Amino acid sequence: MRRLEISDADIMQVALQQEIMRSDESRYDHRLHGVMLVCSGLSTYDVAELFGQSARTIQYWVRRFEQRGFAGLHEGDRPGRPMALDASQLAQVGQDLRRNPRQLGYAQTLWDGKLLSHHLSAAYGVHLGVRQCQRLFRHLGFRRHKPRPLIAQADPQAQRTYKKTPAPRTEK
Repeated sequence: MRRLEISDADIMQVALQQEIMRSDESRYDHRLHGVMLVCSGLSTYDVAELFGQSARTIQYWVRRFEQRGFAGLHEGDRPGRPMALDASQLAQVGQDLRRNPRQLGYAQTLWDGKLLSHHLSAAYGVHLGVRQCQRLFRHLGFRRHKPRPLIAQADPQAQRTYKKTPAPRTEK
């Protein structure tokens, strides 16, 4: 039988690895296959080379399998840095964002990352960067609304003429 070849094998290998990493179930299956190959007699180095992983990663899989069985190969919780705001503060920030910034004593009329960073520092003693505050907007379910600029001294009739969305038609 003729040996099968995949065109662009290097690119396809990267694509397959990305597909495996996309979901918890496929990562679990990937680990199962790695442990199965070690059980079949391959070394962790051989399996690591086949899978595009480090040998240490394969050793972790095998140890977790030996200690906890199949449950050891499932995706575990990944502890990260704890949030700077607790749940009650987060809820209060959500309420603050629903209000106009002027109601809280700020000169701006719209919230942005810089204003939220200042507000968190002043009201809660929590120091977050502008980018993290932008992520906090998304986490709380807010989207940024940028107002359309108005040209000073512009003719309102001319603005309506060139507006992107036409006025609704009235039927006769």
